[in-house]
Amino acid sequence: MLRSVQARVLDAADEDAVRDLLATDPVGACMLAGRVETHGTATASLGAPLWGLHTGRRLDAVCLAGANLIPFARPGTEQEAAAAFAERARRAGRRCSTIVGPAGSVVPLWGLLSPSWGPAREVRARQPLLAIEGAPAVPAEPRVRPVRLSELDTLLPAAVAMFTEEVGVSPTRVDGGAAYRARVADLVRAGQSLAWMEDGQVLFKADVGAVSRAACQIQGVWVAPRLRGQGIGQRGTAAVVEYARTAIAPIVSLYVNDYNTAARAAYDRVGFRQVGTYASVLF
Repeated sequence: MLRSVQARVLDAADEDAVRDLLATDPVGACMLAGRVETHGTATASLGAPLWGLHTGRRLDAVCLAGANLIPFARPGTEQEAAAAFAERARRAGRRCSTIVGPAGSVVPLWGLLSPSWGPAREVRARQPLLAIEGAPAVPAEPRVRPVRLSELDTLLPAAVAMFTEEVGVSPTRVDGGAAYRARVADLVRAGQSLAWMEDGQVLFKADVGAVSRAACQIQGVWVAPRLRGQGIGQRGTAAVVEYARTAIAPIVSLYVNDYNTAARAAYDRVGFRQVGTYASVLF
């Protein structure tokens, strides 16, 4: 039986301990590390509470309770962390659209939350987490480049199509898509949205959706349906890797659904190798 443990809301005084914890797995913790590096650990600056679990004097797990619920725990502490975070999450009620992060943290947390938060729309329990250091193994598509803000209206339909294909629902179903448009615009302003465009149409797009000093994570890869099966996704992803590893962070990562054999084969050809496993629970 697990001993009773309680998580608490972390504040600015906990930042060093949080950074030390996340540094134990720079690729797996990329989504959290980037937020902490930019905003610190206080709720007011993060925009959401960051829960923490200490065992003894050491911080062993954290969970960001925002639009996405993102847990991260040291190996061997996942069950204790799941129990502590589930208790807080049940009290707070579900406010997130997704639980996402390392599978070792997400799966036991969902196991405890599912009786009160379920059913989920979809559970993706095994998503290979891939990473690449160094140059890609296939030629990069030279026409892939950062999107300009003046091209936002051209990019947006492709971004909506990508989201709908990947997540299973349209991002325009809530608030007419205003929040999603703002998110896409933020990525464009930051130089983290790349695309190959011709004649006012998007042929390939991808985002560097999470960024820390040590690693970054590619998200939202999409190829125009009529051009699929021609190697554009490989060459486009290679271009994003080249850009990201030289302009953003030295390790480039992404996660992919285990059943998407075509994408997994393409990423393997680009030079990505599995370094862990993610899981996502979609509501």
